[in-house]
Amino acid sequence: MFKSKLCSILNIKYPIIQGGMAWVATAELAAAVSNAGGLGLIGAGHMPPDVLRTEIQKAKTLTNKVFGVNIMLMSPFVKEVMQVVIDEKVAVITTGAGNPGEYIPALKEIGTKIIPVVASVALAKRLERIGVDAIIAEGQESGGHIGEISTMSLIPQIADAVSIPVIAAGGIADSRGFVAALALGAQGVQIGTRFVASLECIAHDNYKTAVLKAKDRSTVVTGIATGHPVRVITNKFTRDYEAMEKNGASPEELEGMGAGKLRIAVREGDVDNGSVMIGQIAGMIKNIKSVDDIIQDIMRDIPTVLNGINENL
Repeated sequence: MFKSKLCSILNIKYPIIQGGMAWVATAELAAAVSNAGGLGLIGAGHMPPDVLRTEIQKAKTLTNKVFGVNIMLMSPFVKEVMQVVIDEKVAVITTGAGNPGEYIPALKEIGTKIIPVVASVALAKRLERIGVDAIIAEGQESGGHIGEISTMSLIPQIADAVSIPVIAAGGIADSRGFVAALALGAQGVQIGTRFVASLECIAHDNYKTAVLKAKDRSTVVTGIATGHPVRVITNKFTRDYEAMEKNGASPEELEGMGAGKLRIAVREGDVDNGSVMIGQIAGMIKNIKSVDDIIQDIMRDIPTVLNGINENL
């Protein structure tokens, strides 16, 4: 059985973390991933604190395994959300869009593991110094909010720069991506898009179908002018958005246009006018499976991938 230091730190069977995708990563998906041996995450996004508390408590009824919460530090409810995490004694949090430093002492006091998502070496080194437990290094192949550096370039540079475990994210959906991430210096992987196409994911069927139909060039990056680039599937919404950008719309106008668009895609199934936040790896995904089957497929095929490497040498 494959184990890494990360498994011991997080008390999980396999070093696979589910991405904390807003509106997609609910208690149902998080519990399914944790039950299958990985680390499931509830995506807090901009959830009000009472909604997050309900999700956490629901997850506790669905699994007795470790699960976590992904917190967007730009959320208007971030302080209240952090208090919910502390009250509920959540075992792991991942964070994005900021520095979790001010919350670390209280989280450490209850034993919560803190794992920020980063897109640069400088930020990874800074966060290691303030006491985080691991780093998720996310390449621009990911769906949703992204940085500027590809996974293959980012992972080894961050792995060389820090001494805490590095988790690779962006463009990983099968055992080949898993093995490649470890070869680059990671001790685990974070997977998002592959778990969207799972039976346990509550996303609308239209959203899942959009993943299955995606090709290698089906995604585009929007929001560059706002300073918050986002990778999504090309559709009517992205074309209208790009037209606004070209016509000189202000960052505020662009932010306003994008508001609420992820929700209508995920929950209402409007994949033409909504924001379908999916990674470039979607072109590889051709079926919907249970979370357990997805994880078992990855772990089972690792020896085959390694043997294939040896045969090609």
